[in-house]
Amino acid sequence: MTTEVKRLTKKTLTGTVVSDKNEKTVVVKVTRRFKDPVYSKFVSSSKKYHVHDEASKAKIGDTVTIIESRPYSKLKKWELFKVN
Repeated sequence: MTTEVKRLTKKTLTGTVVSDKNEKTVVVKVTRRFKDPVYSKFVSSSKKYHVHDEASKAKIGDTVTIIESRPYSKLKKWELFKVN
């Protein structure tokens, strides 16, 4: 029998820290650009994510990479991967 190992990849996003006032939590704003299907022009859209930061490494204005994780609370479903 052959053993097949399935590698799972988690989603990663890059954004900017907009708030670090909570304990072990930072709020990251992720901006994405896409082409509008109707008007054929580029549009910017942004979304804020609550991210688990165990060591409180990230500060306001830092560019960070976040990855999908288990739910830490009602809003926190992402964790800090690295501070760029």
